Amino acid sequence: MKQVHITLQGKGGVGKSFAAALIAQYLQTKSQPVAVVDTDPVNATLAGYRAFDTERLELLEGGALVERNFDKLIERVIAEDTHFVVDNGASSFIPLSYYIVENDAINVMAEHGKQVVIHTVVTGGQALKDTLTGFSELVEQMPAQTQIVVWLNEFFGDIKAEGKEFEEMQVYQNNRDRVHGIITIPRQTSSTFGKDVQVMLDEKMTFDEVAKSEKFGLMAKSRLSQVRKVIFDQLNIVL
Repeated sequence: MKQVHITLQGKGGVGKSFAAALIAQYLQTKSQPVAVVDTDPVNATLAGYRAFDTERLELLEGGALVERNFDKLIERVIAEDTHFVVDNGASSFIPLSYYIVENDAINVMAEHGKQVVIHTVVTGGQALKDTLTGFSELVEQMPAQTQIVVWLNEFFGDIKAEGKEFEEMQVYQNNRDRVHGIITIPRQTSSTFGKDVQVMLDEKMTFDEVAKSEKFGLMAKSRLSQVRKVIFDQLNIVL
């Protein structure tokens, strides 16, 4: 069964596009066909990756969701025998979530043989509270049968509140039956691993491109290969 991966989170700049890029790369390494769509009206980060041949889709016009454009995307998802990765911006989080619920979009795609997976990001640091709220709102809005994957992005800091890890927090305990899987992007030493990841993100390069690039030295390539293995091993379990 082909999958439709959609990133949704009301807080911007927390790693949604990075998660989408990782999913697309993972599917490519499995020799799976994948179509990548960037709907972020403000920061079209995913569209900058040359390796994905990303399609831009304008979902907002004057701050309002252009529902017909998303209608066309769903019709394409149903018609094409391929996986889809759809990256969504923070500014369209609320209207797009409302559209998905109001139009029963997840069930429509499921009835036509596509498995929909919603990915949301929880990050450490100053955005922890906002991303936890976004996760809670997403669970509340989405239909009960929705597969939700939580990405714990430790890049900005440890994901802890009052000494509790994410899986110990009340917000997770209240919704644990709705979470299909958890993927951790581990916090790295800023001067080595962290810098390597940041350069890779700034250059909008995939792990395969890094391995062939002269912009990265031998040790940087080795460190990024370790990052790739850690995340892809988790994706093997979750997806």
